[in-house]
Amino acid sequence: MTRFLVLLRQRLRRDRLQLMLWIVGTALLAYAAVSAVFDTFGDEGDRREILGIAIATRTILVFRGTPNGTDDGAFAFFLLFAWLALMGGLMSTFLAVRHTRMEEEQGRAEFIASTPAGRISPLTATVAHGVLANVALGLFVALAFIGTGLDASGSFVAGAAMAASGIAFLAFGLFAAQLFRTSRGANGISVAFVLAAYLLRGLGDAAGTPSDDLLHVTPAWPSWLSPIGFGQFTGAFVENDLRPLLVPLGFAAVVVAFVYLLQSVRDQGASLLPGRAGRASAGPVLSSSFGLVWRLNLSILLSWTAGAIATGLLATSLSSIVGDVAGSNPQVIEMLRRAIGDDASIEQAFVATFYGVVGILAACCAVQVGIRARQEEVHGTAELVLATRVPRVRWLLEYWIVGVVVIVVVLTAAGLAGVLGASRAQDPETLIPNVLEAAAAQIPACLVFLGVTLLVFAFLPRATIPLGWTIVGVAAILGTFGPILQLPEWLNNLSPFAHSPVPSGDGTDWSGGVWMLAVGLAAGAAAVVAMRRREVTSGG
Repeated sequence: MTRFLVLLRQRLRRDRLQLMLWIVGTALLAYAAVSAVFDTFGDEGDRREILGIAIATRTILVFRGTPNGTDDGAFAFFLLFAWLALMGGLMSTFLAVRHTRMEEEQGRAEFIASTPAGRISPLTATVAHGVLANVALGLFVALAFIGTGLDASGSFVAGAAMAASGIAFLAFGLFAAQLFRTSRGANGISVAFVLAAYLLRGLGDAAGTPSDDLLHVTPAWPSWLSPIGFGQFTGAFVENDLRPLLVPLGFAAVVVAFVYLLQSVRDQGASLLPGRAGRASAGPVLSSSFGLVWRLNLSILLSWTAGAIATGLLATSLSSIVGDVAGSNPQVIEMLRRAIGDDASIEQAFVATFYGVVGILAACCAVQVGIRARQEEVHGTAELVLATRVPRVRWLLEYWIVGVVVIVVVLTAAGLAGVLGASRAQDPETLIPNVLEAAAAQIPACLVFLGVTLLVFAFLPRATIPLGWTIVGVAAILGTFGPILQLPEWLNNLSPFAHSPVPSGDGTDWSGGVWMLAVGLAAGAAAVVAMRRREVTSGG
């Protein structure tokens, strides 16, 4: 027990800053968003109208949740829970991989296993650490809901749903760490699992059966495949049914038991899936340091590009459907217009909303390129490259250039996918220019995130991973919720996505894009120059 407590204390101490950012940031977001819900949709008639629009449009449900009435708590839960659970899932999977596979990569797990702690106690400490983190996250979110005046029992049910879904994601992160030989591979499949859970929940809501009064939806079967979906099945603030949480908790128990089995028989540093054998000789791409940086980030680019293509296709393929709904109910466009201005057409509003999501995907891809530089430094491989004639400034500059390239590639792919979908629309000549402009308008904000991540890497290298993901995550949520929930203007303006140029009416205001472009380039340049004096450290 003493060894276990020592290991648990080490994990709590090591993650104190990261967990504080995740937990307190998520709780503050919940508090601010619920307060904004009351200010914006305080009237029951407004809420009925919004729920009717969401159920009639259906695609809105993919990005929100399961409608369950117009009561204060139920309406806030509908708008917020899926996004909050998404953040909790990312926190949990990153935690799981960081304390398992990454420890093996850096050799620390082998040192600990050679002590009386053995191979199992560190895993037990990690499980306990992750469970405590999710319980704390659920408690803080519940207290944030209560702080806005919501019912305490419903708030604690919502917090329990957050904790249960997060524990399920924690278990998958632990399993992913057993599957893959590298932390990059384990994190990649874990993020894909969290996003898939969010998407499956969204598809289940969109394909669900609405009630006659258009205030409730019974989700379809895809929601039963998602831990987030089971969190919504609690019906927080209405039914307050905790029984659905037994499913994600049972899933977590089974997966963790299997992880223990694998951990007891697996060789240190090995994985369930064998690493792919490399080539006998390097190809022409790997003949330069820039080619190496490109090859290291290629898998990252492909995964985010796939998501961007799917989003771009949805943006234009569904715009005609939304247009038909708006023809019979002009109020459909009201909620979307809040994001871009009153002069927007229904097609412009819908395209801008979806390409805002594309911008988030491209920004995440750029942030991951910056994080990759930190991972190469920690693993010691950057030091091998810098031992050649490649100077530190050039090395980081190459990461910045690759980051710019991946931003352009992701947005270009989404733009071409949108054009393909627009070719079957009723008025492609009008829609296609809006699509291309909306895709290009995301470049400045993405450059800001790339530059800021590299700036953190240059001055606070140990904070690169937690701060990089936190900054883009908070900005994405503010950019998504801020305009619709009418959050305070100063809070909305903290997100670069709020300043992205968007087509509205006959013109587009590019002033925000110009200054963001300048900020992004300046941040990238400052990071590259600062690398000249920074020491390169490996192993931590």
